[in-house]
Amino acid sequence: MTYCVGILVREGLVMIADTRTNAGLDNIATFRKLHPFEVPGKIAVAIATAGNLAMTQSAITLVTEGMKNAETGAIETLTDMPSMFAVAQFVGRAVREARAALGEAAQQEEPGMFSISLLLGGQVAGGPMRLFMVYSAGNFIEATGDTPYLQIGEHKYGKPILDRAVSEVTTLDEALKIGLISMDSTIRSNLSVGLPIDLLTIRRDRQEIDLTYRINAGEPYFHDLRERWSSALRAAHRAIPSPPYASQRRPQAAE
Repeated sequence: MTYCVGILVREGLVMIADTRTNAGLDNIATFRKLHPFEVPGKIAVAIATAGNLAMTQSAITLVTEGMKNAETGAIETLTDMPSMFAVAQFVGRAVREARAALGEAAQQEEPGMFSISLLLGGQVAGGPMRLFMVYSAGNFIEATGDTPYLQIGEHKYGKPILDRAVSEVTTLDEALKIGLISMDSTIRSNLSVGLPIDLLTIRRDRQEIDLTYRINAGEPYFHDLRERWSSALRAAHRAIPSPPYASQRRPQAAE
């Protein structure tokens, strides 16, 4: 499994993804799941993937190498798209074609075996910055000002911090920090998510990826963030008064 999160705020976009894949407790490997695409000044987009590795790699290959335009016959790639909505449609088509290429194999395996999901975020010059989640069927939904983040994979462990701390006006640096706390919470609670972690940021109206970074085991800032967050949680629950009804327990019988 995996965990990926995209956070869209007024200053820009944060995308974070782990790299762990596993097919059993003794078969763990590392694969990049965060894929950048850019033509500086024209388009800057990132795709994070979760689910069946063969399917996601096939879809990313189609997006990268291109697909034929049914009307013109020309081979088009993601960076040729004129808008983020067109990018989302293009990625959805790649997902459908990757599934179609599997043919009967996708039908014969157990349900969910070939399911995937993708996060797609970025900006095309002249249009707004947008963040989408693309499903296995190729359809998609979009993040909004009310919910400025989207998650795929093992999302439940990292969701509470996002719900409480992220809003549309959160700064880009704060969004990155909160996203890393969300990732740490997931890593602590689920063995199928793990380091290294890939991240990137795109500032609004720049149409270029301004930060890409990989966090490996022992990276000083992430280690410090984990320790500080754990300490802060312990201090917070200790500072909250005990429930008033705790004093209503029955007295212990004398021995």
